[in-house]
Amino acid sequence: MSVPQNKRRANDEDRVVKQTDLYGLIGYNIKRSYMHIHKDFKATLDEFNLTQRTFSVLSVVIENPNISQSDVGRALAIERSGTVVIVDELEQRDLISRDKAPGDRRVHALNATDKGRAFYAKTLEAVYGHEKRVSKRLSKEERLTLISLLEKIQGEEI
Repeated sequence: MSVPQNKRRANDEDRVVKQTDLYGLIGYNIKRSYMHIHKDFKATLDEFNLTQRTFSVLSVVIENPNISQSDVGRALAIERSGTVVIVDELEQRDLISRDKAPGDRRVHALNATDKGRAFYAKTLEAVYGHEKRVSKRLSKEERLTLISLLEKIQGEEI
């Protein structure tokens, strides 16, 4: 006699799974945290028809007038071909413009348009809401410490 499907599921859900060595690994915890954070971040950016990469590029362009595409890619660790696609999208949406770089006509300088700056301000407000949601169990000091520790790891030579 077989056990009904719904009975099996209920029993499986009640079963306690022992923690493994994974829970003591930095990479494992970062990945699990990323999955939790990214789900909300994606939902936040979806409201603006943006991805994490397009938002990041727009942010760098906003904060760095006349920046070159290659400098944007380098700052965000995005390959040249990926940067071109993102810049094309943002330009088509009239959020940024490509202008001739002062002093070097071979290079394009990226700048935010007025529409881009206004759009970014609205988007950033929503992103701050996301940040508040995902860090609500951390004190201000804990949040700053976490960011500082993650920055240390990012700078590590492996």
